[in-house]
Amino acid sequence: MSVLSPDELEARLRAIGAERYHHHHPFHRLLHTGGCSRGQVQAWALNRWCYQAVIPQKDAALMARCDDVEVRRAWRSRLVDHDGETADDGGIARWLKLTDGLGLDRDMVVSQRQALPAMRFAALAYLDFVRSRPLVEAIGSSLTELFSPAIIGERVAGMLKHYDFVTPETLAYFAERPPRAARDSAFALAYVKRHATTPDAQRGVQDALRFKCDVLWAMLDALHAAYVAPGLVPPGAFVPADHPGAAT
Repeated sequence: MSVLSPDELEARLRAIGAERYHHHHPFHRLLHTGGCSRGQVQAWALNRWCYQAVIPQKDAALMARCDDVEVRRAWRSRLVDHDGETADDGGIARWLKLTDGLGLDRDMVVSQRQALPAMRFAALAYLDFVRSRPLVEAIGSSLTELFSPAIIGERVAGMLKHYDFVTPETLAYFAERPPRAARDSAFALAYVKRHATTPDAQRGVQDALRFKCDVLWAMLDALHAAYVAPGLVPPGAFVPADHPGAAT
């Protein structure tokens, strides 16, 4: 494998996202087009919390490994975005407002005790990847944010159109994300284009993005299997009131 130019590397990364990003997943198509029940939307929000909860942890872990003050200075805005400056601010707080608005008990959500095992495992696998892989790969794994603004716009429009139990306030988390995702992905893309300068490093960055896409896809596979088809909810996991397996 020869060394790619920075623009060739970017083109390869964008091609990976076009093929593998989870906007193609059947569960997302159901969620965005009104095909989910209230209980399936609850299950999505509850389980996605597992991923939301590790985002600031992985960002802190990445910063702890980085000896470049300029990178740390740029990256720390992600921590503020998610953790906020107070308990009522930031992406974590806004996600909990989403689960509150869907009628889920906050302690149950935060504890993850009724989350699907596969969701917890996938989120922790992502955290472990960022802690253990070379820094350029850890940063490269964040490049799914290149593709998130489009899916967020589709999600908000579709959910407000099809579900009378969600409101713009409920979905406030998503109003904040597109400009921040665009800012963060631009920084990460510039970093990997500048620092992935050998065939091995460029291969590693591409594999990192594939891995992250796999994490997000596996999460939706778990949701679909438990709450759509075949509808097999693991023992101890959340069972919505409208699920065929709910207690009567």
